[in-house]
Amino acid sequence: ENAMERTNTAARSRPAPAHSDPLPGRPEALGDQLRWVHEILRRDLAAVRDLAGRVADDDVTTVWRDLQDLQVNAPLFRLRTTCLAVCGTLHSHHEGEDDTLFPAIRSAAPHLAALLDRLAADHALIRALLDQIEALAPELDRTSARTALVDALDTLATHLAEHLAVEEDGLVSLLNSWQAWPDPLEGELT
Repeated sequence: ENAMERTNTAARSRPAPAHSDPLPGRPEALGDQLRWVHEILRRDLAAVRDLAGRVADDDVTTVWRDLQDLQVNAPLFRLRTTCLAVCGTLHSHHEGEDDTLFPAIRSAAPHLAALLDRLAADHALIRALLDQIEALAPELDRTSARTALVDALDTLATHLAEHLAVEEDGLVSLLNSWQAWPDPLEGELT
C-alpha cells in the first residue's frame, strides 16, 4: 500500500466534519423554518412599532441634536434604519415566496391554489403598506410623518399578523413533508 492509498483509506474512515448552521436555532423541518422566519419578522416589526411610538412622543429638538451629533443611537436615526431594514426584509421574503415557493407549492399541491391566491393578494397589500412606510422614513423630522408612520406600522402589524397565521396554518404541514426548498432558478423542488 502506497502513501496515496493510505491517505485515501484514512480519509474514507474519518467521519465527515460537522457543518455548523450559519443560523443557529433554525429548525430543520421546512415548515418550521417558515414559522421561525415569521417569528423573526413579527419580533422586528414589533420593535419598529415600539420605536416609532417612542419617537412620535419625543421632543424633535432633542432628536435633531442627537442626529447632528451623529450618534447612531439617536431615535430618528435608529427608527429610519431599522424601519427600512424591516421593510426590505419583508419585501425580500415575500418576493421569494411569490417567485419560488408558491409556484412550487402550486405544482406539488394544486388543491392549495385558493390559499396561494389569497396569500399573493396579501403580499400585494403588504407591499403597498411597506412602500408607504418606506416613503415616510426620510420625513421623520415632521411630527405628522411620525404620527403617520405609527398608524402605518399598526396597520401593517394587523395585516401581517393575520397573513402569517393563515400562511402557517395552511402551509407548514406540507412544507414539513418536503426534504428541500425549491430551486430559486427553476421554481421546483430539488
